[in-house]
Amino acid sequence: MTGPLTALPPGVVVLAAALATGLAGGRRRLAHLLGGGTTALVTVWIWLVPEGTHLTGRLFGFDAVFFNVDPFSWVVGLVFAFIGTVAVGYSWATGAESKQTAYALTYVGSSLGAVFAGDWLTLIVWWELMAVTSTLLVWDYGGKAVRAGFRYALLHGIGGSLLLAAIVWHYAAVGSVLFSAADGIVGTVPQVLAALGIGVNVGFIGLHAWLPDTYPRPHIAASVFLCVYTTKTGVYGMYRAFPEGHLWVAYMGGAMAVFGAAAALLQNDMRRLLSYHIQSQVGYMVAGVGIGGALAQAGAFGHVFNHILYKSLLFMTAGAVIYRTGEENLKYLGGLARKMPVTAAAFTVAALSIAGFPGFNGFVSKGIVISASHYEFVKGPLVVGDFYTLELLLLVGGVGTFLSFIKFGYYAFLHGPYEGDPVTPAPRAQQVPMLLVATLCVFYGVFDGALFGLLPFDVTDGSVVGHVYHTYTVPHIVEGLVLAAAGVVGFAVLKKPLSKVGRVPDVDAGYNPLVFYGTRALVHGVTETYAAVDRAAVGLADRAAAVRADPAPLSRYRADIGGSIFILMLVLGGVLAWLGIV
Repeated sequence: MTGPLTALPPGVVVLAAALATGLAGGRRRLAHLLGGGTTALVTVWIWLVPEGTHLTGRLFGFDAVFFNVDPFSWVVGLVFAFIGTVAVGYSWATGAESKQTAYALTYVGSSLGAVFAGDWLTLIVWWELMAVTSTLLVWDYGGKAVRAGFRYALLHGIGGSLLLAAIVWHYAAVGSVLFSAADGIVGTVPQVLAALGIGVNVGFIGLHAWLPDTYPRPHIAASVFLCVYTTKTGVYGMYRAFPEGHLWVAYMGGAMAVFGAAAALLQNDMRRLLSYHIQSQVGYMVAGVGIGGALAQAGAFGHVFNHILYKSLLFMTAGAVIYRTGEENLKYLGGLARKMPVTAAAFTVAALSIAGFPGFNGFVSKGIVISASHYEFVKGPLVVGDFYTLELLLLVGGVGTFLSFIKFGYYAFLHGPYEGDPVTPAPRAQQVPMLLVATLCVFYGVFDGALFGLLPFDVTDGSVVGHVYHTYTVPHIVEGLVLAAAGVVGFAVLKKPLSKVGRVPDVDAGYNPLVFYGTRALVHGVTETYAAVDRAAVGLADRAAAVRADPAPLSRYRADIGGSIFILMLVLGGVLAWLGIV
């Protein structure tokens, strides 16, 4: 299908806006109007583009689809463009420079390019560009963000290389890079490579440490962009690789939900806590993809949509607190609800949403995934009552989420008076995007049918899903309330021990020094070996020059020369023999 809406991929339009934003330089208002206006138009554009739209061509000599609209790419692209608009407005409100926002828009544009790709080759090109642009966004802030950005770039370079290897292997088996040529990645080894490569982006356990290491470092507005695109593009890529689901992908998602929530509970840095919860919440999406089937996949992409709303809101509220107090650590905050009431209210909505409390959007999408884990999943070995292994992991992750955000809210907004400099409410320009997103979190929680209308499958149609889903049933509401009660009781019990916890190391505390010192030893060894060879060559050349200048002493070395010639002949004979064998 061709027409004015399909002349070029929307990601290219956003990249053009990024260039214009950067060229605007010190004219911040104009730069942000250009960026935000373009992403707003792209949001409308994506809303209007009909399903089945595609733009084909050739890329590096291969058939490619540069712009492909199906129910999965549409819902992710829609929320990507919308939240890009909100984040640009928030960037302007926080005083972000035009250059930073330009980098952020290149990140948005490359993410849209990856989501709307219709083949693996186009996807990997945008995927790698997404890694580069997000690294530049981190680096732009300077300071500690630079070293974190190097680690980020290294890990995502490895992940992208693994995914590229999977694509090459897949192409060798299928003969095409088009998504339509096969149902996902074909072959055991390519699937493993793809799972690991995409696993870096979604934060598989063991491959996740870049998240809490990177996202707390840059400008507060940059964190709002970063929390959205890389991990959710990873979820989209995981679906493309495993459209029928996969047992181990599902269980990894369940484990991520628990691990991320537990790690978040131990954090005192606000953005670090939120970063671990990205891993936890993405675990629900990955579990939905791994379960497979219409209900689980609808839940996974519904959770992508909802998560982008409430997670960006959480980073905006944390950013507003940092903007007014200059403090990142929960231990040194408190009592801000009285000083920053709008920010506290927005945080409360976001916290209840991410925790899955009835009446908020997270309750709807998280409930779909948990329901699919009960009714449509190949059951695991552990059964407790009516609950199965994966379902239990997702429920435990839910309790951990309530615990974490009770802790966050208590220490930031309720506990004691804030003892720092006087605090004033967040600027109104920051309050507007927060209230807008908070309203949507409530809207999609109360009017769940509006969310269902965006999903790839109709979860209320028995001919589409194996188990019809209804959000506000008594068992679902009771489940949400029980998880909340468990979180409240758990925090009351753990409050004192948690207050004594300092910085908790992660796996990167082990592999970062190993990589650093190992690489340094390797470089040192190579350079020293080269220096030794260079010294030997220079010495041999100097000796040869001395002999040529005064050949008289040569007679003293005849025996040595003869022996050298003998050794040389032996080596030459060995080489000729080896060549003969080969």
